[in-house]
Amino acid sequence: MHKRCHCGSSPPARGAQGRFPHVAQFRLQGAKVLAVSLTGDTVKAKNGSMVAYDGQMAFKKMSGGGEGMRGMVTRRLTGEQMTVMEVKGQGTCYFADRASDINLVHLNGEKLHVEASNLLCTDGGLRTGTSFAGLRGASQGNGLFTTTVEGTGQAALMSDGPAVLLRVSPGMPLQVDPGAYIAHQGNLQQHFQTGVNFRTLMGEGSGESFQIRFEGDGLVYVQPSERNTLGGDV
Repeated sequence: MHKRCHCGSSPPARGAQGRFPHVAQFRLQGAKVLAVSLTGDTVKAKNGSMVAYDGQMAFKKMSGGGEGMRGMVTRRLTGEQMTVMEVKGQGTCYFADRASDINLVHLNGEKLHVEASNLLCTDGGLRTGTSFAGLRGASQGNGLFTTTVEGTGQAALMSDGPAVLLRVSPGMPLQVDPGAYIAHQGNLQQHFQTGVNFRTLMGEGSGESFQIRFEGDGLVYVQPSERNTLGGDV
């Protein structure tokens, strides 16, 4: 089963008095611009992604993706780049990056695993970290680390073209080209497996090809384009 990824799949939880909690409100302006309404609260966004704002805003660059010293060290060891800024204020701030499509994900205590380059913005209350996902092929031994986003709130993901949401069910595993992978959530186990991809079949690839295999019960976000990574051919 697959479907297009849409924003606002579920509304923020209401408080005890039936009012919405004091959190940033995310909405899309078209498919490629994220508008975030702030009333004194905070969001974390990809550095340099602000394109406009009204009201009063303060911007502060955060080292290591806002994950502290452990996150900084892990990212330097793996070569993964994630520069984040903290935005706080009163008004509306608009974010975009390279005309990428934007997809909203609402978390209600779950954990989301996402490629750092595909993460645009998160609620300030969401916790971010780094997770080791496995090896990019046994012969090279290169590691794959993904960013984790956990808690209750919204996150904005970017994709090269409209993202597609694919469900993984028990007994129905899913293979994904690493260059098309964006994120996943749910009770999923992921493994790297070697095999033949489309570029190899067309004579455009060389070396060891591999895919990410997902098993369990959950959702995987993919984009209809392959980023320029080690994915597919090692």
